[in-house]
Amino acid sequence: MIVPAAGRGERLGPGAPKAMRSLGGVPMLVHAVRALASARAVDLVVVAAPEDGVDDVTALLAEHGLVDSAPGRAGALVVAGGDTRQESVARALNSLPADVDVVLVHDAARPLVPVSLVDAVAAAVRGGADAVVPGLPVADTIKSVDAADVVSATLDRGALRAIQTPQGFRRATLAEAHAAADPDAPATDDADLVERLGGKVVVVPGDEEAFKVTRPLDLVLAEAVLARRRAAGVVA
Repeated sequence: MIVPAAGRGERLGPGAPKAMRSLGGVPMLVHAVRALASARAVDLVVVAAPEDGVDDVTALLAEHGLVDSAPGRAGALVVAGGDTRQESVARALNSLPADVDVVLVHDAARPLVPVSLVDAVAAAVRGGADAVVPGLPVADTIKSVDAADVVSATLDRGALRAIQTPQGFRRATLAEAHAAADPDAPATDDADLVERLGGKVVVVPGDEEAFKVTRPLDLVLAEAVLARRRAAGVVA
């Protein structure tokens, strides 16, 4: 399992890097790593942190008992990420043990991902798919526009999906995609890199609680979801 967490996330406003923003009194990264490490399909979580923050992130995860493995939970390793998400994933991929053949990549900014979704994506890869992404049907009407912001087409939303993470891959497929990646044409996600090589990417049902915290309003929603979970005794 790879978690790129070296970016700043400017759209969330000034302050700490996005992965370090507090959610229920705990950095979002901690929530994400805890969920991933609790999945049955995950043996190791590799976090790609800012180059100057590896020790700090390691200490943070250790403080929450997430570095060493425990019964029913994988351990975590922190490595130095790169200047881009793509470079961070590539570095983390190179740090994985040689015997890992299924790799999941998850955004730290999706701190409330259900464990069941993590296991479902991994199961789909182990079932024979080379690349798997979770997706949700699009509710809004989607229009494409030209350079002058004039509508050029209304897209068929029945054929559209909003893609989430974790995304799952055969290790060889992901490694090949990153090796062939053009640094001057960054991809929006790892599945995009596989698509550029002509690879087949399978979509499995996503989960509404795996939403990405990008803007201040998303953080308000995440706090509400976390409060509901805590009230129900689902999380600590």
